[in-house]
Amino acid sequence: MPLSEQEQRLLDEMERHLMHNDADVVHTSREGRSLSYRNIVYGTVLVLIGLGGLIAGVAVPLVVVGVIGFVLMLGGVVLAVTPMRGPLKGGAPRSTPAGKPAASFMDRMNDRWDRRQQDR
Repeated sequence: MPLSEQEQRLLDEMERHLMHNDADVVHTSREGRSLSYRNIVYGTVLVLIGLGGLIAGVAVPLVVVGVIGFVLMLGGVVLAVTPMRGPLKGGAPRSTPAGKPAASFMDRMNDRWDRRQQDR
C-alpha cells in the first residue's frame, strides 16, 4: 500500500533527522577515546585462559571450573573492547573552569537539546 504525501513527507523528515543525529553520535563517540593495545592483549590472554578453564570444566565433571572459565572469557572480552581512559595522544586533557563543578550527563544532554532547538 503506497504512503500518502503527508506520510511520505514525515518519513523523509524523520530520515533526515536520524541521519543528522547519527552523524553526531559517531563524531562524539570517537572524539577522545580509542581502543588500547594493552587492553586488547590482556583481554585476549584472559579469553584464552578462560577457554582453557571452560574446556577443563567440560573434561572434568566439575561445573564450577567451567563457570569460572566462562566468566574469565567474558571478562577478557569486556577488557579487550574497553577504550582507554585518557585523551588521545596529542589531545589536551579536558578541564573544568576553577570553582565550577563538572556538569552531569543529563545537564549536558539538555544543553545539546536546547542548542539543536535554537538552530532550527
